[in-house]
Amino acid sequence: MPPVPEPDTKAVLPVTKALMLVTDLGFVVYFAITGLGLIPPEWAFADYADPMMIAWNWSFLWIDLPASATGLLSLILLRRNEPTGPPLMLVSLVLTMASGLMAIAFWTLRGDFDLTWWAPNLYLMIFPIPGIVWLTRRIGRSARTPSPS
Repeated sequence: MPPVPEPDTKAVLPVTKALMLVTDLGFVVYFAITGLGLIPPEWAFADYADPMMIAWNWSFLWIDLPASATGLLSLILLRRNEPTGPPLMLVSLVLTMASGLMAIAFWTLRGDFDLTWWAPNLYLMIFPIPGIVWLTRRIGRSARTPSPS
């Protein structure tokens, strides 16, 4: 099996960082807007007012805010060229992808196909992939490289 070509760092990392910044701030804004009850009913997903759906929606707080916090912190660390930046970025991207996947899986099981809510969650699932691949390879390479003694 031929090796998969290495993604171009100049293309992958800047785009991923920009998308992460927007997404991580978006998580915070979404939960602030939701908490304040500012989502108009016509924009809400099916059964939005159902207590079970409210609990389901708020259950994402515990994956989305850590994704946001690790993502924003990783961007700061990367700007400072800190070695902990890339692993923290990987954590954030994996959490973000898992969040989107969980929502899509739930709506698939319910047979609820509303593009208004599918599109952002497909985005959460897909945008991290190039960064995850690039970071995993980079971290894997550095783990194989013997450190000077």
